[in-house]
Amino acid sequence: MRTIVHLSDLHFGAINEHAIGALIEAVGALRPDVVAVSGDLTQRARAREFTRARAFLGELPSPQIVVPGNHDVPFHNVVARFCFQLSRYRRYITPDLEPFLMVGDDLAIAGLNTARSWTFKGGRVNEEQVTRVCERLSAAPADAARIVVAHHPFDLPPGVGDRHLVGRAHLAMALFARSRTDVFLTGHLHASRISQTGKRYRIPGHSALVLQAGTATSSRERLEANAFNVLRIDRSQAVIEHFVWSSTGMAGAGAFKTLGQERFARDDDGWRAAKPE
Repeated sequence: MRTIVHLSDLHFGAINEHAIGALIEAVGALRPDVVAVSGDLTQRARAREFTRARAFLGELPSPQIVVPGNHDVPFHNVVARFCFQLSRYRRYITPDLEPFLMVGDDLAIAGLNTARSWTFKGGRVNEEQVTRVCERLSAAPADAARIVVAHHPFDLPPGVGDRHLVGRAHLAMALFARSRTDVFLTGHLHASRISQTGKRYRIPGHSALVLQAGTATSSRERLEANAFNVLRIDRSQAVIEHFVWSSTGMAGAGAFKTLGQERFARDDDGWRAAKPE
């Protein structure tokens, strides 16, 4: 099985400084095949925030696949927001807004940019970019697991309004079903959740996992502590662990601790919950 560490919503510029070192240590100890970061590396898309985010990524294992979030688009500078919306992200993080990795012949992982200048907090995709991503995923070997990394969610936890769903999600999901996409790694909501697309989209023969990550380092935790996910996957099974920051109460002390595992098995219709071993 391949191991993917899934981080999201770093928000450098408004972070829990005590968690940084423990996060780097925890991710390194997991020895992942890929580190995936699903957007919002910064709080206000300032150069100094991107500089810190770049240094942080340099402390993590490689290879990495990173996509931007809405906070990585300038907010207060209107000219930069609409004319140079991701120029700092491209300069400090990566110029590639549609990264793709093939790990061996059993894991294909593609990044999808959902950040838009005109939607402000929300996100959106278009048919052309989804088609490009699907072409790459479809070209992977038949037995490879196929994963998409995006900032804005393709599914939502109970009680969260549909306005938080990425724009044109239904169009995108129809295309992803044709490319047999297995898993979506997303962020934005600062909540750790797992859902299955078959319940929302009802596409015959397709039910992918949507793995939502909490904020790994932000001080804006909302309702949950800092957290990240670990996905272990092959074509037939997936094991997911949530790691949550736990402070001992002493300044600078604390660690990320696992809350246990959730297991899924793949059949002809997609993923289904499996009994723990």
